[in-house]
Amino acid sequence: MEDQVTVITNPLVNVRITSTVYAVEVQRRFNRGLCIADLKGKLEMAVGTPAGSMDLELYSVSDKFMLKMDDNDALLGSYPVDDDCRIHVIDKSGQQVGEFTDVSEVEKFELSDRDYEKRTDSARSFMKRNRVGRFNEEETAKKQAEMAARENEQKAAAEAISVGNRCQVLVPGQPTKVATVMYVGTTDFKPGCWVGVKYDEPLGKHNGTVQEKQYFDCEMKYGAFVKPLNVTVGDFPEEDYGIDEM
Repeated sequence: MEDQVTVITNPLVNVRITSTVYAVEVQRRFNRGLCIADLKGKLEMAVGTPAGSMDLELYSVSDKFMLKMDDNDALLGSYPVDDDCRIHVIDKSGQQVGEFTDVSEVEKFELSDRDYEKRTDSARSFMKRNRVGRFNEEETAKKQAEMAARENEQKAAAEAISVGNRCQVLVPGQPTKVATVMYVGTTDFKPGCWVGVKYDEPLGKHNGTVQEKQYFDCEMKYGAFVKPLNVTVGDFPEEDYGIDEM
């Protein structure tokens, strides 16, 4: 027998799809045995153009125009379609570019709080039924009582602290620092009682001014605000940090 050469063609082809009305390029895989009329039906689901209102153009892998695919009875495989070729859908129905992707003109649905309160299928109604978060009155009251008790402890601790006191500051997760008390009282940046300190070293965050309001004066990076319970007043002399040592 003489040698024979058999050409095997993949029955499926991967193509890129673009459209005059759909701004996004998509990829699809089709059977080469599909007729163009059926191909248009599948493309309708991809780009939104009615099958009867589309013309098809075939572009090469390098996006060079090749030909029009205008024979509805022809098979896709009868055209020179290779993987990564592009089929461009031309819409003849009068739709505009971006009509299906631009939502800027879509009327937004708005629901008043009163109407939302009446709904039984909302997240709020679910939370109410299951006593979750702020709708758990018992848990909320417990947390509020704990916060009030903690704040009373902070106030009591603040009353024992005076401007000019030497102190140690111990904030959880941070090393102990030695400082001088510069301010005791409430602030505008956060509720509750606060103690403003000047550290012996530049371990702070500011110079006593927070959000453009000056509470006390010190060098930059020496000032900080801490909660009263993190402050221990005592005889803490300034450390000699070896300035005269080499």
